[in-house]
Amino acid sequence: MNRNRFNVSFLALTVVMSTTVLVRAVSPALTDITPAANDAAMIERGAYLVEIMACHDCHTPWKVGPNGPEPDMSRALTGHPSDMVMPAPPRVPDGPWVWVGAGTNTAFAGPWGVSFTANLTPDKETGLGDWTYDMFIQTMKTRRHQGKGRPLLPPMPAQIIAATTEEDSRAIFAYLQSLKPVRNRVPAPIDPPDAGGAQ
Repeated sequence: MNRNRFNVSFLALTVVMSTTVLVRAVSPALTDITPAANDAAMIERGAYLVEIMACHDCHTPWKVGPNGPEPDMSRALTGHPSDMVMPAPPRVPDGPWVWVGAGTNTAFAGPWGVSFTANLTPDKETGLGDWTYDMFIQTMKTRRHQGKGRPLLPPMPAQIIAATTEEDSRAIFAYLQSLKPVRNRVPAPIDPPDAGGAQ
């Protein structure tokens, strides 16, 4: 009886020790794909998506370059410049023209009022620095600020953003969070004037 208990105990100890050795032997292979490597690949994917989804067209202020208007990449994804105070937008007469945009391509006025493109850098006070991934994905899926606030305003292509896969959304968020934080407080949207009022 005692010998049987000893044999069972010895067998259990042997199994535990063998498992420990096996895990230690396999661990280096499993950790070859480090979180840093995964993050780098994800960030690279996010940069690609931001480029092909034309996020720079509105969230990066434009300047006049040698070939005409172009995004000012020294201010990449910083949104509407805080030092650029926009006057009241011109009144658009009835007809096929229904909205106007600033030369920086970061402020737009139309039937929805006036919208300013957001600072997408991870600045904690003026950008996405305090955002969680859940807030980001909810914004994209619900088409509302932080997933619960005001609706996203034109010209944000909310219907395209809402169709983004979770994998791609994570990559975009990882890329945006990897950027250098830039302090740039974008103005709040302006509601449309009362019907019949001049702008």
